[in-house]
Formats: sequence, C-alpha cells, structure tokens
Amino acid sequence: MDDAAERAERIRLIRDSAAAIVPPGDLKRVRALRFGEPGFDRTVWQEMCALGWVGLRVPEAQGGSGLGMREYCALAEECGRGLLPEPLIPCALAARLLAGGELARLLAGDSIVIPAWQDRANTLAPLGEPALRDGRISGRKVFVPMAAGADAFLVAADTGLALVARNAPGLSLAIERTQDGGHFGRLTLDHTPARPLAGELAEAIEEATLATAAYLLGVMEAAFAMTLGYLKTRQQFGKAIGSFQALAHRAADLKIQVALTRASVEAAALTLDTSEAPAIRRAAVSRAKARASDAAMRVTREAIQMHGGIGYTDEYDAGLYLRKAMVLASLFGSAALHRARYAEEAAEDDDD
Repeated sequence: MDDAAERAERIRLIRDSAAAIVPPGDLKRVRALRFGEPGFDRTVWQEMCALGWVGLRVPEAQGGSGLGMREYCALAEECGRGLLPEPLIPCALAARLLAGGELARLLAGDSIVIPAWQDRANTLAPLGEPALRDGRISGRKVFVPMAAGADAFLVAADTGLALVARNAPGLSLAIERTQDGGHFGRLTLDHTPARPLAGELAEAIEEATLATAAYLLGVMEAAFAMTLGYLKTRQQFGKAIGSFQALAHRAADLKIQVALTRASVEAAALTLDTSEAPAIRRAAVSRAKARASDAAMRVTREAIQMHGGIGYTDEYDAGLYLRKAMVLASLFGSAALHRARYAEEAAEDDDD
C-alpha cells in the first residue's frame, strides 16, 4: 500500500472511530449538557483520550500519535457533525505546548489543561499580558473556552507561557454563557503561583485555527444534510417541497458553499503538512478559516429558513447547528480578520 493509500485508510479509520463518540444525528447528549457546568462529560473525555485524539498531533516520542493536519482536520470535522461539546481543540492546542508529566496526564485524560491566551476579542496573538515575575503571575485573560472544566490553565504571559492550577490562590474565574450552551471563562490572576514553560504559541494557534475551520465544516455539512432530508420529506400541494425550483436552487447554492469550504480546509491541511514557508502556511489557514466562518453562518441560517417555522424552535435540532456556528465563527479570528491577514500573507509570499 502506497503512502497516499495508507493515509486515506488512516483517515477513514479516524472518521469511523469518531462515530463511537459522536453518533451521527444523535444530539440528546449535547442537549443534556447545554448550559451546565462543566458543559461536557468527563467519562466521554476519558474515552476520547483513550482513542488518542488529544495527542493526535503530538510526536510519538512524547507519547502522542505524530499524525498530520489532514488526520486532525478529519477528526475535527466529524466532531463538528455531532456538535461535540468536549474541549478537544483547546486541549490539543495545550498538548502541543506541554511536556513531561503535565503532557502525560493530559493525554491520559487525568487532567484537563485549557489554554488562556486571549487578551481581547478577535485576535490571533496575545498582547503580552499578564505579567509573569518570579513564579507569580498577575493580569487577566478572556474567552477561555469551557473553562469551568479545567484542572489547570496554560496562560500566555508577557515573558512566555505559564501553567497555573485551577485552585491556585489569587485565581478567580467568571463564567459567561454562549449561544450554543457552552461558556467562556474570564480569568483574573492576582500574584498567582505559576510555573513557567517553554513553547511557541503561534504555530499551535495556527493548527487550532484550522481545526476550528474543519469543525465548522462538519457543522455546516450536518445542517445541510438535515435540510436536504426535510426538503425530500416535507409535502405541500402533494409534492415534496424540495421539488420546488426556488428551494432547489437555494439548496444547490448551499451545496456549493459546503464543497468550497471542504476544498479550502483540505488544501490548508495539506499545506501545513508539506510546506515550511510561514507566509504560505498562514495564508492557507486564513483562507480556510475565512471561508468556513462565512459559509457556516450562511448554511446554518438558510437551513433554519428552509425548515420554515419548525426550524426556529429550540426543540428542533437545526437550531443547534446555527448556535454552534455563531460561537465558532469568530473564535481564532473572524472572517474579516482572516481575509485581511490572507491579503497580507499572500502579498508577502508574492514578494518572496
């Protein structure tokens, strides 16, 4: 079996394994966990860790699987189809930056480490706060995903990274609910004990950004599939409403949006697996995230509209996909931010 065939088979197996954790079309567990704390299931988290999901991008020498971004994006896409609430992408980001015992505990599912890197909304880089001095850290972080379930936080400080225990003195956490039933945390640190760590945050954020785009691809695919099923079964005037030309044209437009997003995400994953040029890598990630953010919002909104009145009810599952898209569209940068960055990076690549 050649390398391409081996990779295709590996990706197929990853997608199949995801079905055990994220059953297609079954959102009962997702609904039961909404608006609660920690907002996800620790038992399911242990199963995910046992399957090696969190360490998929971690080198084998450090206890991970050492797989590429194409495998990671395939997994994230399947998670998006099932609206997986567990913090896979944040913890996978942390896994890229941890080492030793902290990494081993995270990969085993014994500890959940959530990155706290944002100082403001709609950014891809911290401002250089909070201050880390002599093993103590002071400042704040915002938009920390699923923070109520963290055992520790990986904080981006002015002098590098620091590991801070959830129960450390001087740490306070405020929870802000999000549309999808999850939450963000607002972290305040006041002379809090912290352990400095080595690690480069920027590259890990690029991978998490692309994984989020892949998750959004799964979200829009599931919403579109649900909509197609509705158009084929809902009857008016003795015909399936999908046979009406106006709705058929709208469905075709949405299918194109999904296909273009898939092409962009897969191209970006290939670029990260094969290219070492920073500008090319950043441009590919921004192109994918900009398209995924815009397309996910369009597809899920139109899915609601095409379902008619039932689509607007909270009891109907289509709305869950729209809510998820609303939360993730701006996470790791909005479409506007990534379009601007793509223009800059593409110009830089042309200059080279």
